Amino acid sequence: QVQLAESGGGPVQAGGSLTLSCTVSGIDFKWYGMGWFRQVPGKEREFVACSIWNGDRSTYADSVKGRFTISKDNAEKILYLRMHSLKPEDTATYYCALGDAGAGQDRRNYQYWGQGTQVTVYS
Repeated sequence: QVQLAESGGGPVQAGGSLTLSCTVSGIDFKWYGMGWFRQVPGKEREFVACSIWNGDRSTYADSVKGRFTISKDNAEKILYLRMHSLKPEDTATYYCALGDAGAGQDRRNYQYWGQGTQVTVYS
């Protein structure tokens, strides 16, 4: 049984930093694609960042490029999202997801999702 669980969310002042973690169980995720998405109430879940294969390639949404970094610890089965220079518009529930190696930016390509962790950025 595949399970994903996010942690690390919370309140943070604008301009600050926060690191989210996603622990994966029930599968060897070394060669799978993984991504981070976020959602605001009343809006569709949107792409933030993804890593394909063994972390060889990473892609970021324009809104977070240069500020967020996605990484994987294959040995410990943990996906990270390091966030810097946070802005109020980054406020959302953040979800990690697992899919095939080339899942990419489309949330429809991901089969497994965590429960989400809330990030609130204060101005």
